[in-house]
Amino acid sequence: MKRQAGFLCPLFSVPGNQGIGDLGRKTEMMIDYISQAGYSFWQILPLQITGWTHSPYQALSSYAGDPIYINLDRLAEMGLITQSSVVNCNKFKSYVDYDEVRAFKEVYFQRAFRTFKKNFTSYQKEYNKFKKEAFWLEDWAIFKLFRDLHDNLSWNEWDDEYRNYTQTKEVDLDEYQDELLYIKFLQFIFYKQLDDIRNYAHSKGVKIMGDVPFYVDYDSADVWTNKKDFLLYEDGSPKFIAGCPPDYFSETGQRWGMPIYDFENQEKDGFTFWCNRMKWTHRCYDMVRIDHFRAFDTYWKIPASCPTAVYGEWILGPSDKLIQAILDAVPGIELIAEDLGDIRKEVIELEEKFDIPGMDVVLFRMEPKLLKKPSKRNEVIYTGTHDNATVNQEYQNYSKNQRINLRRFFKKQGYDHRNFNDLVCHYVLDSNADVAVLPIWDICGFKQEARINLPGTCSNDNWTWKLKDYKNFEDEMMKTREWILSSNRGGSTIEK
Repeated sequence: MKRQAGFLCPLFSVPGNQGIGDLGRKTEMMIDYISQAGYSFWQILPLQITGWTHSPYQALSSYAGDPIYINLDRLAEMGLITQSSVVNCNKFKSYVDYDEVRAFKEVYFQRAFRTFKKNFTSYQKEYNKFKKEAFWLEDWAIFKLFRDLHDNLSWNEWDDEYRNYTQTKEVDLDEYQDELLYIKFLQFIFYKQLDDIRNYAHSKGVKIMGDVPFYVDYDSADVWTNKKDFLLYEDGSPKFIAGCPPDYFSETGQRWGMPIYDFENQEKDGFTFWCNRMKWTHRCYDMVRIDHFRAFDTYWKIPASCPTAVYGEWILGPSDKLIQAILDAVPGIELIAEDLGDIRKEVIELEEKFDIPGMDVVLFRMEPKLLKKPSKRNEVIYTGTHDNATVNQEYQNYSKNQRINLRRFFKKQGYDHRNFNDLVCHYVLDSNADVAVLPIWDICGFKQEARINLPGTCSNDNWTWKLKDYKNFEDEMMKTREWILSSNRGGSTIEK
């Protein structure tokens, strides 16, 4: 793998005139800054439509994009709404109010949809091409319709004919054709704008990295449409739940609520469920990070009847059979493994066998004797991820002696920056790892206010931080350009 630098920033955290970072001009500006500073790729986190937690890792579909990211100005450029009608929403706030933004944009979406129907022949060719490519679109539209008809209840709480529709087809959809077309229209627009952004990034020599969670949510079109691929009872309820066992951080472990795959059944059809997910992800992104990669080797299986994760057990995963199926189905896919935490040596062996780099998070070893240990080459090193505190937030919590020892260590390494975040970012870029990733909050030196997620909580603060504007941002990014070049990480990894 070529030595390179990556930039981590959720799309929702990009400055935006319409309440959230979206697929518009402000995001193109972000790509400009990323390119100018010498970064080779941008990791943006998943963009699938989320549930009430707003977590991009808890989605209603592995495929359906979240319409909240649709940019209104781009709708005007398509002639679907008038530019003069577009106003701002929470333009300079440093957080995303999801409910407010959804309600604000919905008015424009409905206007755009009326124009789309009225002038359908103008968009028909492009729309039909997308509909043919998006093999999942019909199932998603029906799932979303049924969910709306049941006040957003989980699919297992729907009336029988809706819950079992994929097997029985007992619901007459004729009266809902307009609602179904609207749902499909939003996906058409979302992916048109995402493709435009990806193409713009490529024109600037920047790749886009997406994320795929190992598991999918129970309340999702994935499970409703593909019940045979999961360990479920006759009534559709899960037999087992995913999570992780008790550890230092949690006495009762973590119970995530996602259903366990029926890997035995999946293997019979060549892991079609997984291959389809990865094909679509590869269609959208240049690089793919698989969250909870260790589950390919072993996963924690919790009986659904247990209220905690204490009584789960480790089960051998599909291992190289599933990985090989993915690589055969999706030639050229570039994978990265999120392999953090306590893992078996077999996980590392899997990564080495398929040349998939794992991860190293510097915040997990923030003491001199551990920092002296060189990173592995075929690895992706981060200062921290979206699940960690920011570097400067952590620094505030260190003891005086720990701060002194760390600064002394970095000074001996030749780093003389005043700001602690700059010391850590520069150190990460100079590491042996082929790939180094810097999050926006550590580049800019933000503290607790910019923390993206606190795992194990459903706080209103999670997944909401947004950069207010680009004031001073270019200076912060260009500060790292010198470090990127001196560490031999600069330059595009794709042909413009």
